[in-house]
Amino acid sequence: MRALRIIAIAAGLVAAGARAHADDWLPVTPDELHMTEEPKAPRAPAIYLYHEVDRDDSSSEERVYIRLKILTDEGRKYGDVEIPFNAEHERIGAIEARTIRPDGTIVRFDGKVYDTPIVKARGVRYLAKTFTLGEVQAGSIVEYRFRRHFDPFLIFDSHWILNDDLYTRHGKYSLVKYQYFTLAWSWPEGLPAGSAPPTENKHGRIELETHDVPAFVSEEYMPPENALKQRVDFVYSVSTRSTDFDRFWADYSHESYRDINSFIDHKRAMEKALATIVAPGDSPEAQRRKIYQRVQRMRNLAFDTRAESDEALREKARSNHDAGDVWDHGYGTGDQLTWLFLALLRAAGMEADPVYVSTRDTYFFNAKTQNANELNTNVVRVRDSGNDLYFDPGSSYVPYGLLPWPETGVTGLVLARSGVTWITTPTPPAADSRIEHKAVLHLTDKGSLEGHVTVTYTGLEAHSERFAERQQDAVGRKRDLEKDLQSDIPVTIDVELVNQPDWESSAPTLVAEFNLKMPGWVTAAGSRWLMPAAVFAGAGRHMFTHGERIHPIYFSYPYRQDDDVTITLPPGFTVASTPQGQTLDLKAFVYSLANETADAGLHQTRQLAVQGTLIPVKFHDSVYRFFQTVRSQDEQQVVIVRSAPRPH
Repeated sequence: MRALRIIAIAAGLVAAGARAHADDWLPVTPDELHMTEEPKAPRAPAIYLYHEVDRDDSSSEERVYIRLKILTDEGRKYGDVEIPFNAEHERIGAIEARTIRPDGTIVRFDGKVYDTPIVKARGVRYLAKTFTLGEVQAGSIVEYRFRRHFDPFLIFDSHWILNDDLYTRHGKYSLVKYQYFTLAWSWPEGLPAGSAPPTENKHGRIELETHDVPAFVSEEYMPPENALKQRVDFVYSVSTRSTDFDRFWADYSHESYRDINSFIDHKRAMEKALATIVAPGDSPEAQRRKIYQRVQRMRNLAFDTRAESDEALREKARSNHDAGDVWDHGYGTGDQLTWLFLALLRAAGMEADPVYVSTRDTYFFNAKTQNANELNTNVVRVRDSGNDLYFDPGSSYVPYGLLPWPETGVTGLVLARSGVTWITTPTPPAADSRIEHKAVLHLTDKGSLEGHVTVTYTGLEAHSERFAERQQDAVGRKRDLEKDLQSDIPVTIDVELVNQPDWESSAPTLVAEFNLKMPGWVTAAGSRWLMPAAVFAGAGRHMFTHGERIHPIYFSYPYRQDDDVTITLPPGFTVASTPQGQTLDLKAFVYSLANETADAGLHQTRQLAVQGTLIPVKFHDSVYRFFQTVRSQDEQQVVIVRSAPRPH
């Protein structure tokens, strides 16, 4: 296995600053105390006055200092401080904080600091040190500082984030490098205007100062922030940085292949295990499927939700020295389970290769930086009749034949004894990841819509639901599914989940069934009733509602929503008119809507497909107009009239 693997830290962990050797706070200037606005950041609720990061890789420590000016009442929220950290490998200490009132008097923080859970994913547990400063108001200055101590291997995940969610008046950054490795640094998204490149002094300290850095603007459906923010990345290597791009990756591929081969090369043990999984006469496809399903049933320590300490889970992972141990113990990390799958495939005589890939949920990989640690997870490539198939059974709940979405459409390095082979993992089409609404509803004579809805999640949609709900209990899962359906319908509804979805498998579908009531679904207009042309149009109402855009458009994966709705009418009512059917095809987005009269009622079909993942910002105007049209089509009305006189 790789000796140096990155634990990916959330994008903004080092976007705050610290003084290197200060026992006292920096002096507050009259300008800082009396300012009421920042002309270079109009309407900003707050700004960073000072923002410093001092990192020492030789001692595995980082000191952070932040000073904020609160400009509006909205900015008071920055008095609630959150310091995220990787609880597995980092410690936060020496926290000091204070509020400076507008009159210059000081309120020192002496309250309680809490450890607040954020998220746990793929074996990484994120917490945050949280605390609230007192007497924060418009005109106040808030400042705090702390030390971050980290495990030595985390020097291989080092970067400065230069533009954060607030305007920064002055930023100051430094790094003392670890002397036993070669260090290179780069700024893939450029530096703030007016900033000189980082320089190294004679003591091996790299330094950078910035001024007047605009706030980073977040938008809906945009690429990962870390792929867009201006930053400086630091990359260590155990040897001198190679000017021969192919040689660097060839050496890395060879060394990694050697380590992995040592882990999986236990032929007798794997053949014995294989005999308990497959049957004589099984086709290669049947064998692969059985092996995949068997490996996925094993205990995955990276996604484990049992009440067991993190140290106990790490000890279990360390107890697996090879694929034979993983099989015998019945558990492994996600990486270990994927390599066990590779070992079993080879025992079955299949042509299969180990591959390291770079996920696209936190950044976009650039091989030219020669940062091998960004190849942060593993998959298996299977060669089958000239076709390349990719699998990652070490990711829980992923259906056979698919990869988790962060591993789709990404660069990967096939690990081999010699040579360099780059691949791009496949991205499944929208039709393979669907949300299907099948509804049989009845319109009451009071104008309410009632009935039964079956929602089927397919492919990556099924995986996303299972993964998102993996730590919820039955009550929480029921609540979340009901909320999802409520958000799909653009009116207030009563909904109840009435089945038990299959949460624990990696089946290609997840089915949820609901009973629902939609009071007041129709609008009375004289002798007519007006009914919306689309029932499940809630999500589309909120997509791309802003006419301007800064960043590219980015979706996790292509997907499609298919709606099929049958509505019966109460006695004495008929459909007088329906909107004309509409189809829009923007290639990356496709939409269709049809309302047709049927026996005793109406049949509605609607489809909205997102068929791209990364769309340049220059196409935003077309996307904006597309969704404007979608909303107008969804809001059209079906006209219903009485077909017989009202009885006396």
